[in-house]
Amino acid sequence: MSAVYSIKTVQRIPVTLEQAWSFFSRPANLKEITPSHLGFEIISQHHGAEMYPGQIIEYTVKPLLGIPLYWMTEITHVDHQRFFVDEQRFGPYSLWHHQHHFKAIEGGVEMTDIVHYKLPLWWLGDLANLILVRSQLRGIFAHRYEAVDKLFGAWPGAQNEVVFG
Repeated sequence: MSAVYSIKTVQRIPVTLEQAWSFFSRPANLKEITPSHLGFEIISQHHGAEMYPGQIIEYTVKPLLGIPLYWMTEITHVDHQRFFVDEQRFGPYSLWHHQHHFKAIEGGVEMTDIVHYKLPLWWLGDLANLILVRSQLRGIFAHRYEAVDKLFGAWPGAQNEVVFG
């Protein structure tokens, strides 16, 4: 049986909690912080301006050799201006559970992402994680960190904090 892996990232952003929530709780903004080489495209229709529990988001992504993969997530939990959770319903992982936390701090917002994921195919999935997936995810979150800095401004002296478990 393959393992469950985790990623935790923390980023401080010099904006208000309201500004951070307004941006990150809108599915259409996800493309702005996703690397362009992944070919990320939302293909579903949204119902409402912000995420809500039960919302389904469908998209395609091209993580390997430009081959499009279908991915469907559901927003399972939303606590306004505190956190939301998306879970994969269909896609490349056996498990994808992504928590997005927001906390007001002096001078801005601390945003924490916690992802638990599992790959299919038992030991082959573990090997794929070691060879490819882990580094791809690290790159995606590093890109996201830089994109958020460009959109909202960099936190003075901040370092990209990415922890794999």
